Amino acid sequence: MHNHAPADYDCPFCDLPSEREPDVVYRDERVFAMICPRWWPRNPGHLLIIPVAHHENLYDLPAADGHAIFDATQLLARAMRTAYDCAGVSTRQHNEPAGNQDVWHFHQHLFPRYPGDDLYRTPPAARLAPRRPPPRLRRPAARGTRLVSVQEATMALERSVAMVTAKTPSTVPVR
Repeated sequence: MHNHAPADYDCPFCDLPSEREPDVVYRDERVFAMICPRWWPRNPGHLLIIPVAHHENLYDLPAADGHAIFDATQLLARAMRTAYDCAGVSTRQHNEPAGNQDVWHFHQHLFPRYPGDDLYRTPPAARLAPRRPPPRLRRPAARGTRLVSVQEATMALERSVAMVTAKTPSTVPVR
């Protein structure tokens, strides 16, 4: 229903490249979440929350997967608040070309928010975030500091997800 993927579409989430696997911060039987490599200048380290099964968009998404995505979103939002010391979070999800969907596998964005960040008026960075921090910054992110790499965001979120899931026994952390 309302699908736009070409017949020969190579889904980047169904066939997650092995070099992206370290960016996965959460996984259960229905959902996984990873640090998005495209960052907004004042909102680094946002997450993509993705169903394991391929569903192109919201129209195709089974209720059970939708519930699992929102359960994971809630858990990861709590972890993000702790890990990034952000002031809040926002979610965003796109469907069809007119809705700005450009990856033909349902996914939801979870952004850290800060006062005055202008998320919805700021375009994403022209380049993808670095995989690793510059040598002088290779250390876990301290609370209240801005993230500079995918690896740093992953480390911070994994620690926080472990703390949050310890309080929520019905979920299974990635590692």
